[in-house]
Amino acid sequence: MMKITVLMLLLISICFLTACGSGGSSSAFIIAGSTSVQPYVEVLVEEYALLYPDKLIDVQGGGSSAGIQAVESHTAQIGMSSRNLRESEEYLWNERIAKDGLAIIVNPDNPINDLTIDQIRGIYTAEISNWREIDESGPDARIHIITREEGSGTRSAFEELVMGEYRITPRAIVQDSNGSVRQLVADDPNSIGFISLGLVDIGERPVQALRINGVAPTRNNVMNDDYSLYRSFLFVALEKPTGNVMEFIDFIRSPEGQKIMADEGLIPEFGVHDD
Repeated sequence: MMKITVLMLLLISICFLTACGSGGSSSAFIIAGSTSVQPYVEVLVEEYALLYPDKLIDVQGGGSSAGIQAVESHTAQIGMSSRNLRESEEYLWNERIAKDGLAIIVNPDNPINDLTIDQIRGIYTAEISNWREIDESGPDARIHIITREEGSGTRSAFEELVMGEYRITPRAIVQDSNGSVRQLVADDPNSIGFISLGLVDIGERPVQALRINGVAPTRNNVMNDDYSLYRSFLFVALEKPTGNVMEFIDFIRSPEGQKIMADEGLIPEFGVHDD
């Protein structure tokens, strides 16, 4: 499946670059990868386009692993990742553009509003299968477990921060984006899922982000390290970018770019590695 995703990104990029080339533009480039990072980068690109309408940037999803593979195969100039680089990927240039909380979400009709890490792990290993096992006030109903697909940066972060050496139960419902996880939880009163904290309030129907060990999932609590579930949003490239690609990164680093990310619910924090 991952090979198919990368192949699709390659075909799309060829079409994109060919179309841009026919228009005489040499500034086009592709950013691909994490569906958690994607909506924020799309907002940044929209603002950047207002300042530089001749500089074309194509933003594509596919997941963190697909984005990194797209960079390695020269399909994209920048990969977006919402997980840390694996040992085999550490040769790549990378920059953290922001931190993002990982929200554990349930339906607003669920009276349970606080879980411990152990309880979340118990749910996702299926050791806890009924909401009533957590609290007598909870619904007497089977818990519907929703997770992201293998290769997702959001799933990798959840596995690292919550699961540890334990595996997510194979009976969990697998979804391919934060948006689809959010939608299922919004529609199902007995469900539980995990998504980017910045996406909790985006959508037509509300979801409830749970407290973890009594700590609310807020931006300030992530900044202060009081809320333990957070991950880095990374830009990844084969080598330190130059030219048009670096100009866009400089825009993200600028006070204007940082404000845009903060307004979208992220925590801008920059650190360049492997120069």
